[in-house]
Amino acid sequence: MASAKANAAQMQSKSYRLPIEDTEFILRDEMRAFRFGMEYSKAELVLRDWGIRSTVVVFGSARVPAPDAIPGLSANAKNDAVQLRVQQRAALSPWYDEARKFAKIVSECGGAMKASKGQRDNVIATGGGPGIMEAANRGATEAGAPSIGFNITLPREQEPNAYSTPELTFRFHYFAMRKMHLAMRAKALAVFPGGFGTLDELFEILTLLQTEKMPALPVIMFGREYWQRVINFDAMIEAGVIEKRDLDLFTLVDTAEEGWNAISKNGSLKRKIAP
Repeated sequence: MASAKANAAQMQSKSYRLPIEDTEFILRDEMRAFRFGMEYSKAELVLRDWGIRSTVVVFGSARVPAPDAIPGLSANAKNDAVQLRVQQRAALSPWYDEARKFAKIVSECGGAMKASKGQRDNVIATGGGPGIMEAANRGATEAGAPSIGFNITLPREQEPNAYSTPELTFRFHYFAMRKMHLAMRAKALAVFPGGFGTLDELFEILTLLQTEKMPALPVIMFGREYWQRVINFDAMIEAGVIEKRDLDLFTLVDTAEEGWNAISKNGSLKRKIAP
């Protein structure tokens, strides 16, 4: 029986592992800056390899169901709360179709279909999950165009939807890095009805635009009635916390065609769709 090598303890020591093979080392608090850098670089290099020059970002609730995925209502249901939730989601489901249609129009008309000199423009990018995100990735897929899914690791609710291009489906640990990638190639932002996450992403971009920390771009908010009910911008003006001119940072629309025509005013997006 062969005897153990004299240097076996050294070979098996954690300190002997290559840093890239030492998960425990990489996950130390002190290595957070390096993990940030890796999350940035991985997505950035893949997007460059694909020639993704610009994107149209679509935000919205993960809880908006496809119209054909709404469960039926039972007249004899014992759980009124469940039935109310089904009715609430059903009321939002038309936005799934509008997001799907909008992404299809953008993909067909914006330059994502075929690379020009190795570059693709106005590629649909979403948070990669269900609901409105799924609808937008789905619309791009139906157009035959690639689309991006910037997923985030969460305890619940988030898995990649089945429609983002697999090679462009990313996963982040840090919200900050995910937001950075959503913003840095954006030529336009489309925001559909949503909750805390959607509001967070919307105001992140509006703040960057208001403070001129990013180039001007069209922000299109789908659902006039929803946004006017959820956010009282007039009250903010009356309180003096924003200026009336800040309302020019976004446009309220109700249909996919309205949304496309609104972003078409941007220099690289010119083709209009009849209402």
